[in-house]
Amino acid sequence: MPIKLINAIDQVDAEVWDNLADAANPFLSHRFLHALEASGSTGRRTGWQPLHLLDEQDGVVRGAVPLYVKSNSYGEYVFDHGWAHAFERAGGRYYPKLQVSVPFTPVPGPRLLVQGALDPDTERDRLAGALTAAAERTGVSSVHVTFADPADIAVFERAGWLIRQGVQYHWHNRGYRDFADFLDRMKSSRRKTIRKERQAVADQGITLEVLTGPDLRPFHWDIFWPFYLATVDKRWGSAYLTRAFFKRLGEAMADRVVLIMAKHEGKPIGAALNLLGNDTLYGRIWGCLEEYRFLHFETCYYAAIDFAIERGLAHVEAGAQGTHKLQRGYEPVATWSAHLIAHEGLREAVGRFLVEERQAVSEDMTGLRELLPFRCDDPD
Repeated sequence: MPIKLINAIDQVDAEVWDNLADAANPFLSHRFLHALEASGSTGRRTGWQPLHLLDEQDGVVRGAVPLYVKSNSYGEYVFDHGWAHAFERAGGRYYPKLQVSVPFTPVPGPRLLVQGALDPDTERDRLAGALTAAAERTGVSSVHVTFADPADIAVFERAGWLIRQGVQYHWHNRGYRDFADFLDRMKSSRRKTIRKERQAVADQGITLEVLTGPDLRPFHWDIFWPFYLATVDKRWGSAYLTRAFFKRLGEAMADRVVLIMAKHEGKPIGAALNLLGNDTLYGRIWGCLEEYRFLHFETCYYAAIDFAIERGLAHVEAGAQGTHKLQRGYEPVATWSAHLIAHEGLREAVGRFLVEERQAVSEDMTGLRELLPFRCDDPD
């Protein structure tokens, strides 16, 4: 099987890659992945070495996989640290491993990218086989395909990979005319709470400005950079993304960026960075230098819903984790990953764990839906 592994996204033509990638998902675009690589956000410093896989026949790229060699398990959001520690305690070597995903971005989407003129199932099967061959060729312990869409997961399941289920919280537009219409679908207690939260932000003298396309200027990234670092200091301790990444993002993808800037008496105090798909707004990074009551909810969740309703978008994806999103109308949605583990003993142990975990996640999702704040007749 022809397998070509490339160590930089710019080794494949941008138009060729984008003809394979899902155009609705900005994170799979050549320009987004190139911004990560060219800015030094992916590479040896962060433990994300590009090794993208191409199925190229007679000079034609039929399929591709966004692939990375990982020397750690950071920035993935599907946690396998326990597997790594157990294997290493038993004398094994877990790293390096191969990771199929968008770095630092827990966004669901296709991972087996297929040329539109081809039979998708056949080509996906070829790409899954190519990943197995690449693992053998590179001698890694495992391959992990995270936040894959159901069509890809079906391929890996047929191939005997281990399947893992997770959960995120997404908002769905059910034809709302405006935010008030959305609130009207909720129980009265939640309507009152959300109105109070939004009013509390306004009472603090805070206003929001939505910046996208030509409204975004280079100085906006100078403003945003300290907000990002503040979030890093609180959560991760070290910055994956470089200042140059945001500069490149603004230059290459301003049409896909939605920056919601919070201001107090005209001075920027925080911001939420979103990317815009064809029918979805993807919330990614929030940062603020000081604490303001309910500002996080207003900027990241409510303003995102406002924007989605105004633009007629179908969904808002607000990133990983966060059961507090339930009470703000974000619904639990299953996410999926696939795992190929070379060592038989580790594979069997992880397989047993995933069976139990999947049952627990399914039960949790049933319970989470019962916590949604909608009236009994909504959502359907």
